Amino acid sequence: MNKYPIGRFQSPSPLTQEHIEQWIHAIAQFPEKLHREVDNLSDAALEMRYRPGGWTIRQVVNHCADSHINSFIRFKLAQTEDNPTIKPYHEDLWAELADSKNYPIADALKILEGVHARWVHLLRSLNDLDKTYFHPATGERVALKTAIGLYAWHGEHHLAHIRIAKQSGAASAR
Repeated sequence: MNKYPIGRFQSPSPLTQEHIEQWIHAIAQFPEKLHREVDNLSDAALEMRYRPGGWTIRQVVNHCADSHINSFIRFKLAQTEDNPTIKPYHEDLWAELADSKNYPIADALKILEGVHARWVHLLRSLNDLDKTYFHPATGERVALKTAIGLYAWHGEHHLAHIRIAKQSGAASAR
């Protein structure tokens, strides 16, 4: 199974206002799309994996909450500081912690609803998307306009993982 079922993120060139608006819309819609994928899953179904060695659906949902909280903070830092150095985190290790591995997903879904509502409001209010933050793990300056696309992609990337896990589980149940 492919680790990147929708491919890796690639920012279009040129990057247009239409791209940014589509990406903000995707970020706004993510919590609702996620709910549609996971709301009726049993605890057993939440343990399905999208590929051998990959995360469970439960871990994917909790990872999205962790990741999107971090992104929201990065956007706020970039708006209030000059090219701040962000704090990377070990998402693979976070996914193994108890609150990701065996905690119900209801709270992660609530976090995503709240964070995305505030994040989208912030994104729609920004007038300088050329502001950047520095990512020390990659050594890159990341422009907010590119980060919007990255996180729109991130949501779709993990929705694809969940759909694959559900299809694999349904196939193995036959």
